[in-house]
Amino acid sequence: MAEDIYRVELTASFLERLNAVEAFLSKADAAFAFDALLAELRSTVIPNLARFPRIGRRYLNNPPQSAEALAQLATLPEGSANVLREYLHGDYLMLYAAVEVNATVYLLSIRHHRQLSFDFARHWPAST
Repeated sequence: MAEDIYRVELTASFLERLNAVEAFLSKADAAFAFDALLAELRSTVIPNLARFPRIGRRYLNNPPQSAEALAQLATLPEGSANVLREYLHGDYLMLYAAVEVNATVYLLSIRHHRQLSFDFARHWPAST
């Protein structure tokens, strides 16, 4: 029996987040890491997701607790939250949807693990 190979598509939101990762790495004087990320996406991540679309853990295994995230989940079409998955690759966390109906994996978002923190300086500027 031949195994199904899924098509992997990069969404506009994924590309936007990828640009944010590039800016983050450049600001940290680690632009070389972005080139490595692009190479890993091509050589490892995309082929893995095409061959094993359920490789990541289900996003809702650890459901969000914030009111904002719960409200956003409530706006998704019925059943769509069940296709959301997280894929951790090195220093990067990716959110994707594996849709069986059209055998497509949609890469939705990506973040460097160090981007997953609060920007307190921006929220509370130092008083003079």
